[in-house]
Amino acid sequence: MIKLNEGRGLTTFISDLRNARARDLEEKRINKELANIRNGSLSGYQKKKYVCKLLYIYILGWDVGFGHLEAVNLITSTQYSEKQIGYLAISLLLNENDELLHLIVNSIKKDLASHNELHNCMALHAIANVAGREMGEALSADVHQLLISPTSKDFVKKKAALTLLRLYRKYPEIVQVEWAERILSIMDDEDLGVALSVSSLIMALAQDAPEAYAGCYVKATHRLKRVLLDNEYKEGDVYYKVPAPWLTIKMLRLLQYYPPNEDEIILGMIYDVLKVIVESSQESSKNTQQNNAQRAILFEAINLAIHLDPESRHVKSATGLLGKFISAREPNIRYLGLETLAHLASQSEDLDVLKRNHKTVMHSLKDRDISIRRMGLDLLYSMCDTENAEATVEELLKYLHNADYGLREEMVLKIAIITEKFATQQKWYVDTTLQLISSAGNYVSEEVWHRVVQVVVNNEALQQYAVATLLSYLQQGGCHETIIKIGGYLLGEYGHLVATSPKHSPIEQFQAIQSNFKSCSPHTRAMLLSTYVKFINLFPEIKEYVLTALRQYSRSIDPELQQRACEYIALSTMPADDLLQTICEEMPPYVDRVSPLLSRLHSKHAETEDKRTWIPGGKEVNKSRAALKVNLSGVQKRQLSSSAGTSTVVTPSTELELAGLMIAQDTNGSFPSKHVNLASAEHLSPGWEMGYSRLLLQSDGILFEDAQLQIGLRSEYHGQFGRVGLYFRNKSHAPYGSFTITSFNPSPSILSIRVPELVSTVLSPDGQTNQMFHVEALDMFEESPTVRISYLAGALQAVTLKLPIVLTKFMEPVVLSKSDFFSRWSQIGESRESQKILNAKDIIEASRNRKTILGMKWSILEGVENNSNNFVGASVIHTKASKTGCLLRLEPNYETNMFRITVRTTNESASSLIAKLMESLLVAQI
Repeated sequence: MIKLNEGRGLTTFISDLRNARARDLEEKRINKELANIRNGSLSGYQKKKYVCKLLYIYILGWDVGFGHLEAVNLITSTQYSEKQIGYLAISLLLNENDELLHLIVNSIKKDLASHNELHNCMALHAIANVAGREMGEALSADVHQLLISPTSKDFVKKKAALTLLRLYRKYPEIVQVEWAERILSIMDDEDLGVALSVSSLIMALAQDAPEAYAGCYVKATHRLKRVLLDNEYKEGDVYYKVPAPWLTIKMLRLLQYYPPNEDEIILGMIYDVLKVIVESSQESSKNTQQNNAQRAILFEAINLAIHLDPESRHVKSATGLLGKFISAREPNIRYLGLETLAHLASQSEDLDVLKRNHKTVMHSLKDRDISIRRMGLDLLYSMCDTENAEATVEELLKYLHNADYGLREEMVLKIAIITEKFATQQKWYVDTTLQLISSAGNYVSEEVWHRVVQVVVNNEALQQYAVATLLSYLQQGGCHETIIKIGGYLLGEYGHLVATSPKHSPIEQFQAIQSNFKSCSPHTRAMLLSTYVKFINLFPEIKEYVLTALRQYSRSIDPELQQRACEYIALSTMPADDLLQTICEEMPPYVDRVSPLLSRLHSKHAETEDKRTWIPGGKEVNKSRAALKVNLSGVQKRQLSSSAGTSTVVTPSTELELAGLMIAQDTNGSFPSKHVNLASAEHLSPGWEMGYSRLLLQSDGILFEDAQLQIGLRSEYHGQFGRVGLYFRNKSHAPYGSFTITSFNPSPSILSIRVPELVSTVLSPDGQTNQMFHVEALDMFEESPTVRISYLAGALQAVTLKLPIVLTKFMEPVVLSKSDFFSRWSQIGESRESQKILNAKDIIEASRNRKTILGMKWSILEGVENNSNNFVGASVIHTKASKTGCLLRLEPNYETNMFRITVRTTNESASSLIAKLMESLLVAQI
C-alpha cells in the first residue's frame, strides 16, 4: 500500500487530480507531471516518488509509456520501501511476455535466496503475478527450495506453495515429479496455513500424477484422525468451535481422488472419521457460522462416503439428513443438499431412498434461485429409472412451459435423454419426443432432432408409427420447424410404409409438406426439396405434382434452392430411372457410437481446475458411457457391419441394446472408448484364411469368393516397394451400387500404403473392376493390413479380408556358396537366431517344403548341407530403413514327422518375425 505522506509532491499531485473538474484539466496536469518526471537524473527516493505517481496515473486509466525501467531498478534497492514500490510497479505495469522481465530474474532470484522474509514474500508475489514460462522455469527450483527449507518462516512456506500452484496451473511441466516426496512431507506441518496451502498444491498435482502423490492418501487420513478423533490441534485453528474446518474439507476432498484404500486400518480410520462428522452434525447450534462450518464438512464427508461405497450404512444414515436439508430455509443448504443427493444418485444403483424425496425435488424446480432449480433438474435426471421415468417426464413437460428461458434448453435435452433411455413402449417414445419438440419450439437443439431421426432409422419397428404420427402433425398445420424437418426426412425415407392407409396417400403426404413449406427457413426448404425428389422415386404417380413444385423453385432467388430444384428436375426427367433409384436408396443405419445428446450434456458440465470424482449430469456423464440404452420392447435392432451399415437381425444376449445401435462390451464390461473400425482385423469375414494363406506364397490368385463376388489378387514387389491389385467380379446378373473399398493399416509408421481413388462405384452385372494398393516397407512390420469391401445388392453387403502383405514379400533371394553361407551364419551368431520346432499335421513331403521356401522368396542353396533332406536358404529383406540379410535352415525329421526351423538375420526382431511366418505357412501347407 502506497504511503502518501512519504512525499509532499505526491500528495499534492493526487489532490490536484481529485480537484480537477474536467477531463481536459486532469489531462493537462498529468502531462505536466510526466514532463517533470522525464527531466533530469533521479535519486532512489525520487524514483520511488515518481514511480508512485506513474502507478496512480496508470490506475486512473491513462497510458504510461515510460518509467518501467525505473521500476525495475527499484527492485535492486536495499531499502524496503523502494523495493516494495518496485515490485508493486512490476506487478501492475508488466505482463508475462514483457521483455523487461529478463532484467529482473536475477534480482528476484537474489531476493528468494535472501534471509529477509519480507524480500522473499515480495519476490514470490511478483512470480505469481507476472511470471511466464521462461521466468517460471528459471525460478521454480528456488521457490521449491523456499517451500521445503527448514529455515523458512511459515508465512513464506505458505506463499511459496501458492506460488508453485499458480505456476503449475499455467505451466504444469515446471513442477518436477521428483519433488513429490518432499512436498508431501509438508502436509504434516503443524501450521494450519502451511498445511492448507500445500494441500491445495497437492490436490492440483495429484490429479495429473496420482501415482507420484499417492502418499497423500495416508497422510490425509492421519491428519483427519488427529484433528477429529484425537483432538490434536492448536487453539487458533478452531473456527466457532469447529476445529480446522477448511483443512478438514480439503483432506476429505483429496481422499476422493483415489480409489478406496485396501488397508483395513486406513479404511477403518476413514469410517471412524465419517462417523464422528455425521454424529456431530446432529447437534444444531444457534450460531450461523458454526452451523455453516459443520454442514460444509458434513457435505464433503457424505461425498467421500459415496465415493467409498454408495450402499454403505454411513451413506444411508446421511440420506435422511439430506432429505431435511433440501427443505431447509437457507438457499445455500438447499443447494448443497440437492447437489449431494445428485452425487449419490449418479453413483448408487438403489434409488428407492432417493425416490422418497421426489415431491420435494420437484418442488425445488419452483425455487426462486435459478441455481437451485438447475440442481433440482440434475437430481431428477439422475433419479430416473424405468419405474418413474414416465411420471417424471410428464411432470417435466408440464413444467417446461413455465421454466426459465435459461433452463429450457438443458431441460429439453434431459427430457429427451430420459425418454430415450427408459422407453419401454415404442409409441410412448415417439409420442413423448414429438410432444417435447412441439412444446419446446426454439429451445430444441439440433442434437435432439438429429437423435430422433437416428433412433427411428436404426429401429425398424418404429418407422411406420413414427411416420404416421409425424404426418398427422403436419396435416394439422402450424407445426414448429423442427417437426417439419423430422417429418420431411422420415417421410422421404419411409413414407411408403403408410401410403396405403387412409389420409396417408402419396398425394396427401406431399400436400402435408407443401402446406408447411413457406413457413420454413431456407435451410429447411432445401431439405424438403430432397424429400420431394425421394417422393418421385417412391411414388411415380405424383411425379407431375412434385415436378410442378420443383419448377416453381428453380427460379428462386436463393441459390441453394435454385440449384437443388434444377438438379432434381434434371435427375427426375432422365429417360432411365437407374440413377434416380441409386441416389434415392434408403439411408443405411447410423454408425455413430456416442449419442449426440450425451455429448451435448457432457459439454454443459465441463470439468473445472478442481477435478472432482463426479460431476452433475447423471451416471452416463460420470461413467463415460459411449451411448444410451433404449429398452424398446419388441424392437429388432440392426447390427452395423460397415460405414454404411448392413441390416441383419441380432439378439441382445451377448451385446447391449444401445439406442438402436449394437455395441459389444469389453471383457470387463466397459464400453469401447474409441470408434470401432469395421475394416480392422477384429471384423474379418468367415472364410478369409484360405485365400490369404495361399497368396502368401503366390503373386496372384483368388483371395476370396462367395455366391455374389469374386476377389482376385495380383502383386509385384521390387525392393522395398510393392504394388497389389485387387480385382472384383460381379457374379450375379444385377448391378452392385455404392461399391466402396476401405483399407486399414495397423502399422502406418512402418508400412506405408497409398490407395488411389476407386474409378467407379457401380459394378455392372458380370462386370469387373479393380483397385490398386501401392505399398512401401519402411521398417520391419508384423501385422498385415486389412481391407473392407461393401456394396449394395438389394441390402448392403460387406466383406472384410486380410491382405497377403507380409514381411517376406519384400525379400529377394540371394545365391551363396557353401563357404560364404557358413561364414555369414557364424558372423550373425546365435544371439540373433530364432528357432521353431513343430509337429507336422500330415506326412512330410519334400516337394511341399521346397514350394513353401521358394514361395517365401528364399533361394535354396544346393550342396551346402551334408544331409540331403535339409534345406538351406538365403535372402535379403528390403525396407526403407535398411537391407537385412537372412539365412535359413529347415530340418525335417521324416521318422518323427517334425520340423526344426532356424532363422538368423542381422536384425534380431526380423528373425522372430520370419520364423513365425515360416511356422504358420509350413503348418498350412502340411
